[in-house]
Amino acid sequence: MKIDWAALGSVFGVSLVVTVALVALFTLGIMGLSHRERATAQGDSATLAVTGAYVCFAACAAAVAYGISLIVV
Repeated sequence: MKIDWAALGSVFGVSLVVTVALVALFTLGIMGLSHRERATAQGDSATLAVTGAYVCFAACAAAVAYGISLIVV
């Protein structure tokens, strides 16, 4: 058996980048919801922050669903 180290390194690199991107997206979503809480406490509207948070969470869900579909197929 021969191990293709270049392919193994490529898979590691891609998985690392995707993991960091998902964590960043989720963090942006949490920050948007946090901004909503602060705006509500001050009596302001934070429609853009909430919309951005929902978009970030939807992108995270789409990426996870795509990864699961790659595993299943």
